[in-house]
Formats: sequence, structure tokens, C-alpha cells
Amino acid sequence: MSTGTIPVLDLSRFHGTSEEREQFLADLRHAAHDVGFLYVVGHGVPQRVVDDVFTAARDFFALPLEQRQAIDNLNSPQFRGYTRVGYEHTNGRPDRRDQLDVGVERPALVVGDDDPAYLRLIGPNQWPDGLPELRRAVLAFQDAAERVSKELLAAFAVALGQDEHYFEQWFDAESHNHLKVIRYPGRGEEVDDQGVGAHKDYGFLALLVQDELGGLQVQSRDGAWLDASPIPGSFVFNIGEMLEVMTGGYLRATVHRVVSPPGDVDRYSVPFFLGPRLDAEMPVMTLPPELAAQARGIDLDPANPLLAHFGENTLKGWLRAHPKVAERWWADVLSSQD
Repeated sequence: MSTGTIPVLDLSRFHGTSEEREQFLADLRHAAHDVGFLYVVGHGVPQRVVDDVFTAARDFFALPLEQRQAIDNLNSPQFRGYTRVGYEHTNGRPDRRDQLDVGVERPALVVGDDDPAYLRLIGPNQWPDGLPELRRAVLAFQDAAERVSKELLAAFAVALGQDEHYFEQWFDAESHNHLKVIRYPGRGEEVDDQGVGAHKDYGFLALLVQDELGGLQVQSRDGAWLDASPIPGSFVFNIGEMLEVMTGGYLRATVHRVVSPPGDVDRYSVPFFLGPRLDAEMPVMTLPPELAAQARGIDLDPANPLLAHFGENTLKGWLRAHPKVAERWWADVLSSQD
């Protein structure tokens, strides 16, 4: 495997013979350290769970616009619900996608003036009337994606010289996971091809299931863009900023983007983002000497400072991505940042 390709790893090998496990961990270190993206097969998620979420996604985006807008994310301080094309921004530019944002189903907290602002991110989802199968299919996929992501995170712990249960102290009943159900509409030649602009993810791990069209691209270490073309039965994983912070840059959150599909064919995808408790503050772990020697330090981009506190890093990302929701519900936080 070279840094010019995105590796494919079979997660079942993590539970195989000692020889299979050691080879899997070596492959995982290469994929994470040298590329930052990987395909995962052997994950054990039934295909029907994936098929159901794509069927539900197509049914949702086939609803009349007014029915989708009834659950507009402008209604939600938690940034949950439907977002029209052009209303989410990456690097200050509108993305060409519409989507449904879903988090863990919890009631909103009563947050006092002295409480951290990020606690206001906890709250309920919005679901459209008349489409109950959407909620069922999305939450079933969310559960499956969380299970696979935590299994891969345990493998990362071992690959980084830690106990297999190392990360569990930050992932409990209060974990702050999140997913998106996305449609990328086809575009004409005159339309900008930014489905999602170049960016990094701010959590631990991101899992993506995509349809057969493709469009996801990963930036390699030399700056070239690699196509993460769909592989049937696989999930695409990438490293988030929290793992970059915790490993002192041995793992780096990788820049990626999505190019809109040309013509009149829509692309569908469902990314899941694994997050710990919002109040988690991530320490720098002690790596084995041979890995620590390869750590590159965290990215010091002044336009995107990496924060070790998950809740603060998460809120930073939401406020940038959804300026209209931020203006409506988070004006006090915005004014304090001026």
C-alpha cells in the first residue's frame, strides 16, 4: 500500500489470530498516519440497514419542499433538522447539498448563565410528519455506525500502544454523536462544483456510506486529490481533529471535499461522526517511542485553531457552518467572540 491509494482494511482481522491482528494493526497505523482515510469491510453491519437508510433518504428528499422546510434547522438551537442547498457553509462558501442533521435523541437541557454554552447543543431531533420509516431507518443506522466506529476506535487504541479500552472513559451514555442524511443535486456546467468545500472533521472518527456515484476526494500529503470511489459493502473512515490533538499530530485530520455530481443525477450519502461527552477534554496520550518520534505536531492553522475540549471544538464548527442558525440562537456567543 502506498500513500497514493486509500487502503482497504478488514475489521474482522482485529478479532482474528494473533498474526492477523498484528498485521491489521500495522495496516491501520499506515492508513491513519500516512493517508488519514481508509475503507473498512468486515464490519458486520447487515446490508439491509444500509439499504433502508438510503431508501428513507430518497423518500425524504422526494417530499415537497414545504414539508421538508417544516423541520428547517432554523427552528433548532441544536442545529438539527433540514438544511436547504446553499445554507451550510464551508470555508465561508455555500455548499451545494441539502441535508437532514440528526443527533442523539435527548431533551434539551435547562442551561444557566454560568453553564458552558456548548451544553445548549444537547436536545431533540426534528422529524417530518407522515414519514415514520425515516426516523426508524436513520436511528437504526446511527446505532450500527456507532458500534462499528467504537470497535475501530478500540483498534486505534491498541495500534497506538494503549489498552483496548483506553477511549471508553470519554464515551458513555452522554456521548455526542451526530449524522447527516445528504443529497447532492446534479449540476449544470455553469454551476460551481462545490458539494462540500475542503475541510477537516472536528470529532474523533467519521464513517461514511455513499451511493454508487462517488464524488468524495481526499487530499494526499503532497496536496493531490485522491478519489474515494465507492466500494460496495464498505464504509469510508477518516480521522478527526480530536485524534490529531490526542496524538500530538501522529494522526492528522485529513482535508477532504465532495464534488457535486454533473448532469441531472443526484448523489446520496450518510456520514456519521463519533463524538465523546461534550465536557470531555482530551489529553495528549503517551505514545510508544517509535510512534512519538513520527508525530508531526498539531496543525497550527490560525483560521482553524484545534481545541482539546470537545464541546468547545464542536460548537466552533457548528457556528461557522450554519451562520443563520448561529445568528438566531447563538447571538450571545457570537458577540462574546468579537
